[in-house]
Amino acid sequence: MDLLTSDQLPDAARLLAAGEMVAVPTPRWYMLCARASDPAATGAVFRAKQRPGTKPLLLLLDSPATADALFELSDDARLLTGGLWPGDLALRLPWKPGVDPVVAVGSPALVGCPDGVLGELVALAGEPLAAAVCSISTPAADDEDHPALTAGQVAVFDRTTGAGIAAVVKGGICPHGQHMTIVDCPAGAAARLQREGTVHARAVEAALTQAGGPHVG
Repeated sequence: MDLLTSDQLPDAARLLAAGEMVAVPTPRWYMLCARASDPAATGAVFRAKQRPGTKPLLLLLDSPATADALFELSDDARLLTGGLWPGDLALRLPWKPGVDPVVAVGSPALVGCPDGVLGELVALAGEPLAAAVCSISTPAADDEDHPALTAGQVAVFDRTTGAGIAAVVKGGICPHGQHMTIVDCPAGAAARLQREGTVHARAVEAALTQAGGPHVG
């Protein structure tokens, strides 16, 4: 497994384009990333995490405009993408008619638009990425299986699972150790807070109400 700095993100993007898996730091923890459109690459993420195929991966986009091209965005979804993207907010979105859903992501899809190093990498990749926390998924996980908060912990995960991570982008210690906030955004319906995480529920409500939108359900 190669160790890359944030200045070497073009190298990480080239590895992704070649079908490899790369671990990337976020303020929350390190994420395993692969090309969303590459079944072999996303399959490697599922295997590394011992994750059932019925638990889809997160889809990472470079901008709200890309989300608008792929998904049906309700009025609430547009308020949330405009107010809180890029960042740690994930939206559950229905695919637009005529757009083939990404198998590893499922339908509706859990969609994010990250900031920081991960956001830069998505932009460099030039296409959506599929991602998941660098840890063994429940129920396969035991009490010792924690999400990786350092590049060293990513290396331990890679050795113990035989994940085959091509590279990890070094980002120091990820301080938050907490999940993303998830908001369900059905087409033509009010948004519903599904899980609160690093983005506070009040921030979600503020994004929905500043422009006169409804309160989040």
